[in-house]
Amino acid sequence: MQIAIEPLTADAFAPFGEVLAPRTEPSRMINAGRCERHHALATVERGEGEAILSIFRSQGVDLPYSFDLLERHPLGSQAFMPLSDRPWLSIVAPDADGRPGTPRAFLVPAHTGVNLWAGTWHGVLTPLGGAAEFFVVDREGNGENLEEISIPPVTVCA
Repeated sequence: MQIAIEPLTADAFAPFGEVLAPRTEPSRMINAGRCERHHALATVERGEGEAILSIFRSQGVDLPYSFDLLERHPLGSQAFMPLSDRPWLSIVAPDADGRPGTPRAFLVPAHTGVNLWAGTWHGVLTPLGGAAEFFVVDREGNGENLEEISIPPVTVCA
């Protein structure tokens, strides 16, 4: 199967999570008017666990890119904010009776992140053009919060 890369918009990504980017206008000015605050861009879903902050370092990918593994975290959301200045792919899939449906690949611009809803099927981190680091907010706690599944190979084309 081949899928095309889609542009990232809040509406297109809404079934899978939230886009993390500044709004057109800040929520308010803080620090004596020196800092724009773009308040509450996403919600951390953590169930009975706690929210944790991590840095992930991922190898880069080139296009076309093929994958055969998706995962999800049923007990909490997972937010990814790149620490590099390069675009990356957010690969997601709807749930189809407990298995991933047809995957979609969104081109996430540099300096933009996503917050995946709890239970959203998604691919691994896929920075384009080289390795990259991501600031990650997710859940730590009791319970099984990782489900991985092998799927028939999918190729993402430009």
